[in-house]
Amino acid sequence: MTSPCKRSWTPAKRPLLVASLGVGLLFGVTAESMAAPKAQALKNGEMLARENCASCHATTEKGESPNTKAPPFRTLSKRYKLDDLEESLAEGITIGHGNANMPHFIFEPEDIGDLIAYLKKLNRL
Repeated sequence: MTSPCKRSWTPAKRPLLVASLGVGLLFGVTAESMAAPKAQALKNGEMLARENCASCHATTEKGESPNTKAPPFRTLSKRYKLDDLEESLAEGITIGHGNANMPHFIFEPEDIGDLIAYLKKLNRL
């Protein structure tokens, strides 16, 4: 009996596969070239979190937040839809911060995408 997840490449499907690979090679699109920008975005997002947020929030996969009222970043998806944080990050993050000591941050558009990507990685989304 065959596994339901097993895929078979019939001769009819092979031309599509070959054409797809050919187009990718023609335009220089490879798994490596796609992974490099994503890795850089995650690295930048992690650096932004560490530099701007780690004094209060746990910004990594383990550990407690230095400020007990600040949730660890790895749990933010339990409170918010992470994509919905983009506007708040652009306008100055105030969501959920009733704390008068919360610094006012405004992030650049490219940094917002990187920070959201990092948050999604931490929250496994």
